[in-house]
Amino acid sequence: MKRHRILVLILCACFASAAWGQRPAGIGNNDWTQFHRLDMERWNPYETALSVTTVGGLRRKWAYKAAAAVFSSPAVVNGLVYVGSEDNNVYALYASSGALLWSYATGGAVYSSPAVANGVVYVGSNDGNVYALNASTGVKLWSYTTGGPVASSPAVVNGVAYVGGADGNVYALNASTGVLLWSYLTGNAVDSSPSVANGVVYVGSYDNNVYALNATTGAKLWSYTTADIVFSSPAVANGVVYVGSYDNNIYALKASTGAKLWSYATGSWAFSSPAVANGMVYAGSNDGNLYALNASTGVLLWSYPAGSVSSPVVANGVVYIGPNAVDASTGALLWSYPIHGLVESSPTVSNGRVYFASDDHKVYAFGLKQSRE
Repeated sequence: MKRHRILVLILCACFASAAWGQRPAGIGNNDWTQFHRLDMERWNPYETALSVTTVGGLRRKWAYKAAAAVFSSPAVVNGLVYVGSEDNNVYALYASSGALLWSYATGGAVYSSPAVANGVVYVGSNDGNVYALNASTGVKLWSYTTGGPVASSPAVVNGVAYVGGADGNVYALNASTGVLLWSYLTGNAVDSSPSVANGVVYVGSYDNNVYALNATTGAKLWSYTTADIVFSSPAVANGVVYVGSYDNNIYALKASTGAKLWSYATGSWAFSSPAVANGMVYAGSNDGNLYALNASTGVLLWSYPAGSVSSPVVANGVVYIGPNAVDASTGALLWSYPIHGLVESSPTVSNGRVYFASDDHKVYAFGLKQSRE
């Protein structure tokens, strides 16, 4: 099982409701700064150009070809697209044209999705390091060496970068210096991307557990045991943690105690990271379906045969998964694009554009015909 290639989830980590006051300085509302975005729910409430009525007009604007497959999910900040590749590189591309601004070579494949805060790009690598790079130049500011590959995508909140490692640890690093603040050792690899909400870090582990840790100290607050590994990144909204497990279930857990509120059984591994918006939970499964569930009850509202293991995102009434866009209310297909490859990279929706990548080595950007180049 190629756990480090199912990035989407990592990217997967989905979201926890972090206060908008935690937004890094200089970042616009419509920017997508990290895998979870800023509200930790994989939801962009500021997107207006793309909607149920307009998304069918998406056209390819550009495609950038890396030297190997791209499973990392893009971050889009201040007119630049940041993404990692299996060719060991982190890339910074102009959002308008796809032209390369800079690339930084790590010592291993980059499945981790970059997080951008205060002019710094944070990303993990299979060489065992977490990197902090200048967002404008790609110059390395610091790196922190863990005990194994880092496929988890960092979450940067209040000056701290939280990330999981294949050595089983969840790390909290000073975002300015890379100094270790604390680490928490789980019972197996942590490829799940941490979600941070209300002073708590939520993350899954290959030891079958979902953990809630104190964001300041790393102390365990609670854990919930599923029947298989938890690669999915938790989404946190309205006091509830939503997460998938390889036991085929999507779970809703009480954020304060970890008590199970409901679970929904899909047809296969639920390693996709959920998206939460407008009282609904959207999650993919290895059975190829995208599921829309009532966030309060777990009742199935609709499903769509997306054929993608990408983690979904939601913006302005539209759910994006892989190279598809569907109506968030009904599951009706609104747009799709033929890709000659597997799309595990989770889409990013920002400023009227949709970005994702594929194992065909390409990073894609789509926009409306009328959109400004």
